[in-house]
Amino acid sequence: MSVWDDVVGQPDAVATLRRAATDPAAMTHAWLVTGPPGSGRSVAARAFAAALQCTGSGGVTGGCGRCLACTTTLAGTHPDLTVVATDKVVIAIEEVRSLIMTAARTPSTGRYRVIVVEDADRMAERTTNVLLKAIEEPPPHTVWVLCAPSAQDVLPTIRSRCRGVVLRVPPAPDVADLLVRRDGIDADVALAAARAAQSHVGLARRLARDPEARERRGAVLEIAQRIRGVGDAVLAAGELVEVSKAEATSATAERDAVERAELMRGLGVQEGDTLPPRLRSQVKQLEDDQKRRATRRQRDVLDRSMVDLLSLYRDVLVVQLGATVDLVNVEHAAAVRTLAADSTPEQTIRRMDAIGVARERLEGNVAPLLAVEAMTVALRPQG
Repeated sequence: MSVWDDVVGQPDAVATLRRAATDPAAMTHAWLVTGPPGSGRSVAARAFAAALQCTGSGGVTGGCGRCLACTTTLAGTHPDLTVVATDKVVIAIEEVRSLIMTAARTPSTGRYRVIVVEDADRMAERTTNVLLKAIEEPPPHTVWVLCAPSAQDVLPTIRSRCRGVVLRVPPAPDVADLLVRRDGIDADVALAAARAAQSHVGLARRLARDPEARERRGAVLEIAQRIRGVGDAVLAAGELVEVSKAEATSATAERDAVERAELMRGLGVQEGDTLPPRLRSQVKQLEDDQKRRATRRQRDVLDRSMVDLLSLYRDVLVVQLGATVDLVNVEHAAAVRTLAADSTPEQTIRRMDAIGVARERLEGNVAPLLAVEAMTVALRPQG
């Protein structure tokens, strides 16, 4: 057993981080862990934090996974671990200022004070500049671990002060093995989920365990065959946006209600009471945060739908070109062959480009319905 067991398909990265945890000569005060979505950036960062705190065999094991320091760090409850993970559009500057104050404290029980920022790419330039000096000149025994999709997603000034660790997309069989070992999922189901998720560990686990998630994904893929004209495209776009909005609301509604109830209780007022002016700003701040979180969630759901469609057209192109590689969507092979027969490789590439443009527009805050409509119109058959 080891803290690295769930870091799937990353032997080089694990070797680098394990060595740093056990060899002071290989250690540095700031790290930047990069890799595509689903590669396990946050899992690797937490495993590294656990290895740094490990007390098993005098702390020379590089993360035994059994000692109290390892188990509490992996659980996120170690007193000298701080993890920032946002489900909003950006990490606020106030959060970073609080992190800097935390980083200045000496460790209370552990070997290091470890600050993990899971979404460093969601910091605006002004926010990142606030963080710069703390990373450049950290207190002794403070370690920063930043995570981002790529090194280009953080400012060069931050990038130059961190040691980089690059993760790759893990092989689907490795992800499937993790699902079987950790979650007891049937091997065939696990492999199909790993392929459908394109080795994104979290999504693969969700697809393997949730039949409704598999049904929703199947419905998204069916859109490619349903669109025959502009009318179909507009209807499909509206459906995608509404489904994403409903899923975002469903995912955040319960948490929103709990947060509001806790705030009202902390302010000493009952729900429905008239709030004094001095308290209204706190409630307004919470509502704004919740709205940003719902916006981020809707974008993430829409982007995932677009990635699923990209995977389908990737399979179509594989068939059209006669490439000898495995399909991502094995269970939709019949639909893939139909789409391949009804179009040309050039048309497939144009459709994939349209999806890519829609993803960029969505990230650039274009209204979701406009971005998705333009995409679905481009997916219709061209006479």
